[in-house]
Amino acid sequence: MRGFWATYLRELLLLKERFFRVLLSFSINPLLFILAFGLGLGKDITISGRSYLEFLVPGLVAGSSMLQAFAINVEINVARFYLKVFEEFQSSPISPAGYVLGEVFSGITRAFISTLLILTIAHIVGDIDLKIDPLFFLITFLNAFIFASLGVASAMTIKTHADQTLITNFIITPMMFLGGTFFPIENLPEFLQPLIKFLPLTIVAQSLRELSWGYTINYEPIFILLILSVIAYMIAIYTVKRAKD
Repeated sequence: MRGFWATYLRELLLLKERFFRVLLSFSINPLLFILAFGLGLGKDITISGRSYLEFLVPGLVAGSSMLQAFAINVEINVARFYLKVFEEFQSSPISPAGYVLGEVFSGITRAFISTLLILTIAHIVGDIDLKIDPLFFLITFLNAFIFASLGVASAMTIKTHADQTLITNFIITPMMFLGGTFFPIENLPEFLQPLIKFLPLTIVAQSLRELSWGYTINYEPIFILLILSVIAYMIAIYTVKRAKD
């Protein structure tokens, strides 16, 4: 894991430089979703005996932690194609595993900033009763780990900075809207439901929702997310090694 702390510390210092701008940018979308959907459109809607806002917030945590963790690919692309930071990494005694882990924890940090902002905004502007426990944050951590790893892999795979938009538009954005974030997946056409149920974001959104509503969940979702985390991390390491070669 040589180079993990160096890589992670570099990303933290960059985050520190623009911390207040990051807070502002991370808070805009959740605030709009909570006001427009949770308090506006869904004001008189209940799902499973809960207000729509209490349905929405765990889904927003799942979706936003995915988006912010995956978004490290943009910063990696800028550093790789324009600032030539990746060339410095290639000549340094940093292992691919350490580099990937440092970037992944950078994505996890961004995801947790977004998560805390969502929970804070929701409690300020809405009347919600959600149970937030360590298991809630563990699942959020695994979600961020998976998508930050995939963000590294995508950044290492694409050939131009513009190509990154294609991955976001065709994979991440559809998952955000179809993965149980804004409505129950049971409302989707039946032929789509089997596929949607196995998306990582769907597993995370449903698990966070059940936990925050006080239900007891089995450990199968956590086991699945752990396996996906290892797979995504190994893919990221492979793509970094291939990019170095």
